[in-house]
Amino acid sequence: MNKKIIVASKNPVKINAALSGMQKILPNVQFDVIGCDVPSGVSDQPMTSQETWEGALNRANNAKKTEPNADYWVGMEGGIDKDEDGKMIAFAWMCVLDKEGNMGKGQTGMFYLPPKVQKLVEEGVELGHANDQVFNEVGSKQKGGAVGSLTFGALGRTEYYVQAMVLAMIPLVNPKLYLVD
Repeated sequence: MNKKIIVASKNPVKINAALSGMQKILPNVQFDVIGCDVPSGVSDQPMTSQETWEGALNRANNAKKTEPNADYWVGMEGGIDKDEDGKMIAFAWMCVLDKEGNMGKGQTGMFYLPPKVQKLVEEGVELGHANDQVFNEVGSKQKGGAVGSLTFGALGRTEYYVQAMVLAMIPLVNPKLYLVD
């Protein structure tokens, strides 16, 4: 029997990242993946790590409410923050809920945004649109994302999210490791 994953987005990058991450950590399991649009409950462009995490958690919980019959619910939220020097960093949080009520949490690596992108974001432009403007692209967040543009395609958004998905799954595939004595 296949395990059912509900991804709290219809963005193909997020759906493919969720599936690929699950397949990496549970290679002998077959998955059915369904995307659904649910609200994050945070800004369109989360501006802190905390707000970004809340968006991922809210998405996973809202996906569970919308599609209650599944094995896993996945919320992903990309966000930005600033370092101690005021330079803008980008990253994403992953939240995975399972049908037993457990939660996994993972975060991508972070990378610095160029000053032109930072300026647009500070002016209220969402990162995906700012990235499109600076790199003369269309719909980059549905493809390689800012990380893809900045790495000349060496690292795409899907691949970037997969590692964090695997990390988020650790407490769900090894729950005994996380029991407190």
